[in-house]
Amino acid sequence: MSGGFLVYRKEGLNMNKVILMGRLTRDPEVRYSQGSSQTAVARFSVAVDRRFKRDGEPDADFFNCTAFGRQAEFVERYLHKGTKILLTGRIQNDNYTNRDGQQVYSVRVIVEEIEFAESKNASGDNSGFMGGNNSRPEPSGAGDGFMNIPDGIDEELPFN
Repeated sequence: MSGGFLVYRKEGLNMNKVILMGRLTRDPEVRYSQGSSQTAVARFSVAVDRRFKRDGEPDADFFNCTAFGRQAEFVERYLHKGTKILLTGRIQNDNYTNRDGQQVYSVRVIVEEIEFAESKNASGDNSGFMGGNNSRPEPSGAGDGFMNIPDGIDEELPFN
């Protein structure tokens, strides 16, 4: 191969990875599974602005997301409508048959990692985004773009 490159392909190696940055469109819905080991399950939607916009097309795309366990507990405790986040995850089919017997096709983002995409001070400027409220406790801002995490929360954070 002169002037080219070699592509190594391993059979069975597949990748399913998505990275999104956007704002929650509503407060997360959090439930706990039944049984001896209850697991938190958080469902929320993220609006991601489109980079290029054409007349008559939407300005944003909306993605349904689900987080489990410690990630879901983090979502429940710190995220609310209007919060700007950065998440990584994988796409999963969420297909079903409706009451009329028609197949409905959709996808869901299964969250693997999630973090704040702006400081609390910056998010304060967007507290009115889609009517968001700040009723949940949040880490306090230090004024330098970083957030102070409350004492004693280390074991609760999903990214230790």
